[in-house]
Amino acid sequence: MKYTFLPPARLLLEDGTLFEGFAIGKTGTTTGEICFNTGMTGYQEIYTDPSYFGQIVVNTTAHIGIYGTYHEEQEAEKPTIRGMVCNAFSHIFSRHKAEKSLQSYLEENNIVAIAGVDTRRLVQHIRTQGAMNGVISSENLDIDFLQSKLQETPPMKGLELSSQVSTKQPYFFGNPQATYKVAVLDLGVKRNILRCLAERNVYMQVFPAKTPLSEMQKFNPDGYFISNGPGDPAAMPYAVETVKQILEINAPLFGICLGHQILALASGVGTHKMHHGHRGLNHPVKNVITGKSEITSQNHGFGVNREEIEQSSHIQITHINLNDHSVEGLRRTDKPAFSVQYHPEASPGTHDSRYLFDEFISLMQK
Repeated sequence: MKYTFLPPARLLLEDGTLFEGFAIGKTGTTTGEICFNTGMTGYQEIYTDPSYFGQIVVNTTAHIGIYGTYHEEQEAEKPTIRGMVCNAFSHIFSRHKAEKSLQSYLEENNIVAIAGVDTRRLVQHIRTQGAMNGVISSENLDIDFLQSKLQETPPMKGLELSSQVSTKQPYFFGNPQATYKVAVLDLGVKRNILRCLAERNVYMQVFPAKTPLSEMQKFNPDGYFISNGPGDPAAMPYAVETVKQILEINAPLFGICLGHQILALASGVGTHKMHHGHRGLNHPVKNVITGKSEITSQNHGFGVNREEIEQSSHIQITHINLNDHSVEGLRRTDKPAFSVQYHPEASPGTHDSRYLFDEFISLMQK
């Protein structure tokens, strides 16, 4: 699509591939790991998911911005993405409860973005070549300038990012009179995860990423939740050590996404950087315990090593991705602890996997 009324912008990838487009959002320059999300809806939830911190998101659906933005659809206080890429961008919106246009939202939150890009070609390139860093600029289109910005951008592998998006101070969430108390280790938690727990009669205290177990125990919780978040799990020894200590006291534990990877590392199973990751609302997963399949919401660029789990005597694989057979869930056979790689709170996404929150409640009941 040609936006003749917009100034030009460029997207340059780490391998030298160049995409021409038009400036949307804030005028400026931004860098980050380029990744794509296959969701047809839910762009505001995607942009505010802390797990995307440090990344430039490519929207695979053709039209972005047509339903504006609404404050209730935030998964964090503000967008956490480093940049956005889309094909057709709408400066006008049509939805009765929308509060502002996506353009205004991006500008207010200092998000540099580019429209008019051949996103099909871009996604095919990422799927073939793998995730890599990219730079978007609408203020300086010089190739040498763009390359210099890329050289300054570290690769995602080895980056510790959770402490940058985690809460700075502990806070409470839910009804203080609720039946269950859960300590949440915030590695970049999505707000809808907390809502899903609160709906199940859970009162939570949410702690910063580097909080020691001794501090969380003062809340006298019935269980512990390890959240999703950004970055390389192998670069987070502080979280791994905390989960090891939770396992030692045999407390009920539930982990999602990054929390799944941290539980694996705490259990002696390694993680790896994926070729291009899983991001979208339509990933098929099989629960190998029940034999049922789920359509899941996912956002991760790292995975756990399946071969190491299969060699373990105290870990069981519970869920498998039906596209690539990667591990989507595990549980400890010797501890009341389990985790999934995907997002059962699914905001945006389906509700097929909400039962996992009920399983966590059952663990605490026991």
